[in-house]
Amino acid sequence: MPSGTVKWFNKNKGYGFIAPEDGTKDVFVHASSLEMAGVDSLAEGQKVQFDVQPGRDGKVSAHNL
Repeated sequence: MPSGTVKWFNKNKGYGFIAPEDGTKDVFVHASSLEMAGVDSLAEGQKVQFDVQPGRDGKVSAHNL
C-alpha cells in the first residue's frame, strides 16, 4: 500500500492532495474516501497510507485510507 504526506485538505471544499513518498505525481483525495474510512478530516503534513485508483479522466485518486 503506498504512503505519502497530506499536502493540503480543505474540509469545506471536500478534497485535497497527497504527495506520495515515491515522488510520483500528487494524488487527489475526496471527502467520500475519508467517510468510507471513518476519517473526519486530514491535516497538512499528516502521514497516510492509501490505495490508488485511476479515474475516468486518467487522473488517480486515493482510496482505502
